[in-house]
Amino acid sequence: MKYPIYLDNQSTTPCDPRVIDKMLPYFTEKFGNSSSVSHVYGRDAQAAVAEAQKHVASLIGADDPKSIFFTSGSTESNNIAVKSVMLGSPAGTHCITTAAEHKAILDPFEFLKTKEYRTSTLPVDQFGRVSKSDIANSIEEETLLVSTIFANNEIGTINDINQISQTCKDHDLLLHTDATQAVGRTPINCVLSNIDMLSLSGHKLYGPKGIGALYIRKRARGIKLEPLLHGGGHQGKVRSGTLPVALIVGLGEACRIAKDDYDKDFEHSKKLSQIITDELTSMINGIQFNGHPTERITTNVHATIPGVNSEALIHLLKDKVAFSTGAACTTAAPEPSHVLLAIGKSKEAIKSSFRIGIGRFSSQGEIKNAITYIAEAANSLLRFK
Repeated sequence: MKYPIYLDNQSTTPCDPRVIDKMLPYFTEKFGNSSSVSHVYGRDAQAAVAEAQKHVASLIGADDPKSIFFTSGSTESNNIAVKSVMLGSPAGTHCITTAAEHKAILDPFEFLKTKEYRTSTLPVDQFGRVSKSDIANSIEEETLLVSTIFANNEIGTINDINQISQTCKDHDLLLHTDATQAVGRTPINCVLSNIDMLSLSGHKLYGPKGIGALYIRKRARGIKLEPLLHGGGHQGKVRSGTLPVALIVGLGEACRIAKDDYDKDFEHSKKLSQIITDELTSMINGIQFNGHPTERITTNVHATIPGVNSEALIHLLKDKVAFSTGAACTTAAPEPSHVLLAIGKSKEAIKSSFRIGIGRFSSQGEIKNAITYIAEAANSLLRFK
């Protein structure tokens, strides 16, 4: 057993060996530029990109592979989705999001305010879900876009995307969803759910870092999209830049595997998450679990142990278990988690909260050992409080 036991798969996942094998030739003999289609090297690269588009589209239920645009990751995809739509529209246009979004949505919304666009940030319930009635009540004549997370990156809650999309459809609004944590972990069908734009990232589903994708439905592409990058007009002028073919191939293979292995991965993580919650409940008095009890991704367990400082707990176990207090983008920040504040957690409770991220390669033995270490350390901290 390798130590520390890795349980931070919401932050990043290891590359699947099958993904690495698929990528390797595109660093060496298949190194062509996918835009250089006058020779076989470029045509081979272009074909590899097209194959990857098909795999990504298949995983998320998109009917047109050409609706998949490659980016550096979900942060860029989110920025393109929100900024390109809004900056291509007149100042004063309105957009809606929620208080429990990733910073890669909340920060672009703050940026839009500086450019005279109007925004609404809606509250969420104690599980981290936004209500369709709150969305409906926030819609104005100038509203163009709603952006809401599919599965929360900290507490694992899955939003009711079908209800939200129906509200958007009823009012002819564009719907964007940050599905970074959801892709490969819960069923997604962009066509059936009327999703106009969807963001995903390779390193959250056992692909490489530095590559992501943005799905843009045809009707959304019909709206003036202001590109964030200019130069070359690659990918239909949505995102300029030479395509990193090897990384794209890796993302495509990761999506293919995620679809083929979905049932196996789901049952594996469901079983392990149940073991974690059952065992921690029996071993630690007063432990609380956060997020929706049933509508959640099975790879996430988020807990609060009143009276235990989570930073101290994580430090105490640094050589035995690798887990986190929350989102990787905010763990270095001194402020308490905005997601936990949004669901009504006190600052004191937030200091006692942590996240366990289960992965495809997590074993039952690792999980049971990690639970024992966490429980022993937590109870030790409680005794010496």
